[in-house]
Amino acid sequence: MKITFLYVGKTGDAYLKDGIDKYVKRLKHYTRLELVEIPELKNTKALTEQQQKAKEAELILKKIAPVDHVILLDENGIELTSKQFAAYLDKKSVSAASGLVFIVGGPYGFDQSVYDRANDKLSLSQMTFSHQMIRLFFVEQLYRAFTILKGEPYHHE
Repeated sequence: MKITFLYVGKTGDAYLKDGIDKYVKRLKHYTRLELVEIPELKNTKALTEQQQKAKEAELILKKIAPVDHVILLDENGIELTSKQFAAYLDKKSVSAASGLVFIVGGPYGFDQSVYDRANDKLSLSQMTFSHQMIRLFFVEQLYRAFTILKGEPYHHE
């Protein structure tokens, strides 16, 4: 199964890049993971929040195939424990037609067109984190899920 992790904007802080790289490298043993960065919009001061979301949505939707199963990482999504997320991944890996695409939006979230295209929404926490931190948290949880599925000792309860 192929997993695509699509996000808007660069990861600027070196410590976050290092952490993301660490888990991406570990994930190569379990799955094909592709990171896709959507460039941040330029000259956004002249744009309203809605216009900015709409322009980001155009860029996001161009990267998604019709057969992809799209999961938004969204504050209003369902919350799962790490074990529940592992089971969710396992179930989706069997039923997803092409691949799974997890998406983190820009600073204002998603345009309605992206919500309309999404198959699921997941929340990593009720707390608010920067979009850059969510990237690290997500790849770590993805790694944790695969170790749970394989019965490896990374996850402790």
